[in-house]
Formats: sequence, C-alpha cells, structure tokens
Amino acid sequence: MSGPEQKWVFFSALPPFRGGISKFSLRTLNALAKRKSVTAYTFKKQYPNFLFPGSTQYEDHIDQQQFQRVVSTFNPLTYLSSALRFKRARPAVFVTSYWMTFMAPMMVFWTYFLPKKTKKIALIHNLNPHEKRFFDRVFNRVFLNAYDAFVVLSAAVKNEVLELKPNAKVALLVHPPYEGEAAAIDSREARLQLGLDPQKKTLLFFGLIRPYKGLSELIAAFALLDDSYQLLIAGEVYGDEQVYRLALQKLPYSNWKFVNRYLPDAEVDTYFAAADLVVLPYLNATQSGIRAMALSQKRAVLCTNVGGLAEGLLAQGHGFELPSVAPLAFSNQVQKLFNQGDIENCNLSLSALHLDLEQAWQSFANDLIALAEEA
Repeated sequence: MSGPEQKWVFFSALPPFRGGISKFSLRTLNALAKRKSVTAYTFKKQYPNFLFPGSTQYEDHIDQQQFQRVVSTFNPLTYLSSALRFKRARPAVFVTSYWMTFMAPMMVFWTYFLPKKTKKIALIHNLNPHEKRFFDRVFNRVFLNAYDAFVVLSAAVKNEVLELKPNAKVALLVHPPYEGEAAAIDSREARLQLGLDPQKKTLLFFGLIRPYKGLSELIAAFALLDDSYQLLIAGEVYGDEQVYRLALQKLPYSNWKFVNRYLPDAEVDTYFAAADLVVLPYLNATQSGIRAMALSQKRAVLCTNVGGLAEGLLAQGHGFELPSVAPLAFSNQVQKLFNQGDIENCNLSLSALHLDLEQAWQSFANDLIALAEEA
C-alpha cells in the first residue's frame, strides 16, 4: 500500500464548519494530500439548529478550500446517498473522524457499502462523550467492530478503545501544534488592545465553554486571588451565559474580561499574547486542542490531570498539573507558581522552542499512512 496513485476518502467536519475538529481535520487532510490522492467530504449539517447550543455551526467567512457536503446526521436518507458516493470512489483507505456516539450508526452503515479491500480507519477524538447517554457503550462497541484500525490522541482514549476491543490496532499519536505565535506580539500592547491592565498577572481561559471545562471552578478560585491578577475568558458559551456572568459580577474586584463569542484565527494571537498562563481546569477530558494551541503560542499551561489532558506536560516543560479544582487549593497553586517564578521560567523556555509546524503535521499524516499500510 504505497504511492500517490492510492485513492483515499476522508470524512470529517471541515470548513465551513468551525471548531477544533474542523481545524484539526483540515490540517491532517492537507498533510495527507502531499502523499496520497485524497477526496474529502464533510457534513451538510452536523446537528439540527434547535439542538445546537451555540450561535452558529459555521465560520463567518468561507475558506477557499471547498469540500463536498454529503450527509446530515439527523437525516438517514443521506446516509445511503453518501454511502453510495463513497462506494463509487472505491478507495483503498477510508478515514473518518469520530467524536460523538450518535454518529456511530451512520459511520457503521457506510462500512457495509465500502469495497471489502478498503481499509477503514477511524481517527477518534473522544470515544466516551463528556455528556453520557445510555446508548454510548453499545454504539461504541458496534462502531469499533466495524473499523480496522484507530488513531487516538491520548493514552486515556487508547485504553477506552482496548477495553471494548482488546485486539484493536491502535496508534497513539501526539496532537501537533497549531499555527500562531503570541511572542510575535508585545504582551503589553496585546493587553492594552483588549482593555486589560498591562501590569497584572494574567490568566487565560480560552475556547468553547461547557460545564465540564471547569470555568465555574476557575472563577471560584480566582475570587481568592488579590487585585494583582486578572482573568481573561474568551470563547462562546454552550449553555447559560448568566451562570458565569453572575459569578464574575460577585468577584471582589473588576479585574476580569469575558468575551462570549467564537474567536476566529485572526484574533487568537492577541489573546494568547496577553496571557501569562493558560488555564484548563477541565473536570473530564481526553485531550485538548487548546493545549496544542498554547504550545504553538508558547504559553505555559496549567491543567487538571484528567483523561489524557496532562500527558507529558511536566516532562516536556510545557506547563503544570493542577491537582485540585477546590477553590483554596487551586488559588494557592496559582500564587505559588507565580511567586516562585515558575511561570515566567516556563514561558522563557517555550519562547526559545523551535516548532516546525509543517513537519509536525506531516509526521502525523505519515504515521496515519503507516497505520493504514499495517491494517
């Protein structure tokens, strides 16, 4: 199984859909396309509008790269039309991204139409969802049995896969970093642009806001810090914004800024440049694109050791583990890290780090290709 003549079919969330899966998939696809002939497909719709908790599923601007939109998760008729399209492509390898159990029936259905010789690979971001449902385990088991090999981004997900399919062929690959570099922007200027105090120690909570990401716990801990700190929250709330807004308004100081909207790539550098420390107090997780983003932005991370979130963090010198989200323990650790100069030293070390982003994504794609050749 080698050579550019090999046809691959790649299905995932892709532009115009926004979010971490789309961002990750686009970079993976572009790297794969340098070695393989890849045809990419994406959703017509991922979720019905009334079930989608955010403002929109789409980017504000349409990326120049356009992909064939073939299926709606809530319209079984499109399962058949998309399956027939994949069948006609006669791919040597079929790759799909998997992160929600309700997509399992659709993705299993496709496998019945693919040629027998087609290698079926799943790139699993999450196996067990953050919000549990009664059908998760059954759907996951059926899904895993329908595919030949799996890419995972954390040891935690690898273990979950092997629990349900002990003989599964699983490749654990590191989430490559994203583009961008906060060091290219002056920290003082970034804070002034965002209306922040340029002198204060700045904590950043970035990304889509859902209850399992621990923002409420961060706000409770931040309430115990003095006015030499400030908190920057940037991301769209999926749920009730007022829960967080009311908690922030009760803080003893007005040393916080809450930007409740999706941040496009063009704005990301400014927010990370303004931060001393990126805080990920997740209550459960497998891995995080925000951690990968913080690495490319060369900012220290403080995160809970849940799932695969903190894998390799200390050993690689990329940040610090948060043992507890209890307010006092949480706030004490933040103070200790700042007072000892640990955060400053970590950021200095990261600033000297050379990241070959193109090579990192190409290595990821190469490992995916190697897995397909072994499957």
